[in-house]
Amino acid sequence: MKGAPADQKTAASGSTVKPLRLIVVLVLVGWISFLSYLFTLVVDGGAAQLVASGRSADPCRGRYIYVHDLPPRFNADILRDCRKINDHWPDMCDFVSNAGLGRPLADPLDSVLTGENGWYGTHQFALDAIFHNRMKQYECLTNHSAVADAVFVPFYAGFDFVRYHWGYDNATRDAASVDLTQWLMQQPEWRRAGGRDHFLVAGRTGWDFRRNNNVNPNWGTNLLVMPGGREMSVLLLECSLVHEREYSVPYPTYFHPRSDAEVRRWQDRVRGQERQWLMAFVGAPRPDNPKNIREKIIAQCEAAPRDCTQLGCAFGSSQCHSPDEIMRLFQKSTFCLQPPGDSYTRRSAFDSMVAGCIPVFFNRVSAYLQYKWYLPEDHAKYSVFIREEDVRARNVSIRAVLLAIPPETVERMREEVIGMIPGLLYADPRYKLESVRDAFDIAVEGILGKVAGGRGSPAAADHTIDTTTPWRGLGSWWRK
Repeated sequence: MKGAPADQKTAASGSTVKPLRLIVVLVLVGWISFLSYLFTLVVDGGAAQLVASGRSADPCRGRYIYVHDLPPRFNADILRDCRKINDHWPDMCDFVSNAGLGRPLADPLDSVLTGENGWYGTHQFALDAIFHNRMKQYECLTNHSAVADAVFVPFYAGFDFVRYHWGYDNATRDAASVDLTQWLMQQPEWRRAGGRDHFLVAGRTGWDFRRNNNVNPNWGTNLLVMPGGREMSVLLLECSLVHEREYSVPYPTYFHPRSDAEVRRWQDRVRGQERQWLMAFVGAPRPDNPKNIREKIIAQCEAAPRDCTQLGCAFGSSQCHSPDEIMRLFQKSTFCLQPPGDSYTRRSAFDSMVAGCIPVFFNRVSAYLQYKWYLPEDHAKYSVFIREEDVRARNVSIRAVLLAIPPETVERMREEVIGMIPGLLYADPRYKLESVRDAFDIAVEGILGKVAGGRGSPAAADHTIDTTTPWRGLGSWWRK
């Protein structure tokens, strides 16, 4: 038998070598992959240990906040148009000066309540600007949204409310809110958690941003009802008690300390004050609201001239807008009466507590269902509660209730109030306190906890406790 041709032998040999080469290549690739995997385990394990070690030592762990760089039409431009326009937007330029604190006070009597000591003519609805400026000094800001534990939206919702509230239609009132929410939902930060890690400050009451829930269909905006607004958490001066993502924070007071020492000095001052009045009331009557008990309180105060003092706050009076007169009266009083006004809560309650005056509440929504990050759970430790139904029906003497409290109990309550003062203040945003935690610090800590707990959950559904309020639509920008 003749041998195969040479070219056929070469082809056969080549066909045998090719599978061997393929096997060798596959084995080498496998070994390389295996060794690479082992190397990765070692490196990643060490890196993970380093990261864990670094994170555990990081003082900002769990506290990083990313601040959206909003177009100026959502904040700075709103304040820039602070001049009075066509009797709709009050002249707010004085109130938004000095980082939102307003004009410095000049105490004509004892030079205590002055700008040099941290006292300003702060407007009760100026929190949007104050909080934003304070956030700029926050120690755990980050420019990398991916590592942020929460995202802050510096929209001036409260100022936006007032500039279009009177004399405009609802479409105009909602225009900035619609613009904002559409802008936010287009950002990559929104997609990470569907907005559930976002929060904003709206320095008014919750009802001012829930027009659909109000008795008055023309009151306020729908910021917290519309898509993009209802997913975010919001810090308010008064919660509507309708939405789980609403959290109440104190009204701004007139005192904005620049150092721990200023806080301590003020606490010592109010602790040593002689309280010559049993009770005090600062506020205007509400004759157009038959359910409001202010007229009954004013009548009881007038019937006890030796025990009760008040400031005349009738329409056109300037006394209720004189910080030095208000604070001087509160410092001389043991108890300060805090009935509902335009809404359930009052800025006056915080002014009085800062003065070391024990608040007397007449409705649970005025404090006990609000400010849970700030006020003791045991309400009797720092306040007195008298049912407004009893006052309305003339079944109770406020003076008699207060006189019946033992002096040693009064002293303990006052000391509790004085101890609460630091957490009820917003420090001057241009300075930094050292160890004192103010209202901003408490709010940030609280909101970080809520955002972290709800980031993986779908947006909470509204659960109505009281979908209407008798006060909405009765007030104004100025009265409280």
